[in-house]
Amino acid sequence: MNTMIDSIKKTLLAGVGAAVVTKDKVEAALGDFVKQGKVTTSEAREMAEKIAADGKKEFETLSGELNEKFKDVVAGFNRNTQDRLAALEARVEALEHKHAGKKKGP
Repeated sequence: MNTMIDSIKKTLLAGVGAAVVTKDKVEAALGDFVKQGKVTTSEAREMAEKIAADGKKEFETLSGELNEKFKDVVAGFNRNTQDRLAALEARVEALEHKHAGKKKGP
């Protein structure tokens, strides 16, 4: 299970790295637009703030969805573990009864 958690962490960190690269690219593109006179500095700032706000909102949405899916996966593991434990307990009980029956014999 630790391997799966490590994989999820690496995937999330890769996503954060991609977000940083994207932020740098957006800032560079907006800087180019300002230099070319296509937008003013204040318009570029507004666009950057909107892109950042949209990105934060998207990250929070995806983070929440990932959290829910992760909970579902863990719950599935727990159910599977509980089922296996119940089966093992039943087997132990059956073996105990079988063993107790042999002790009562001659």
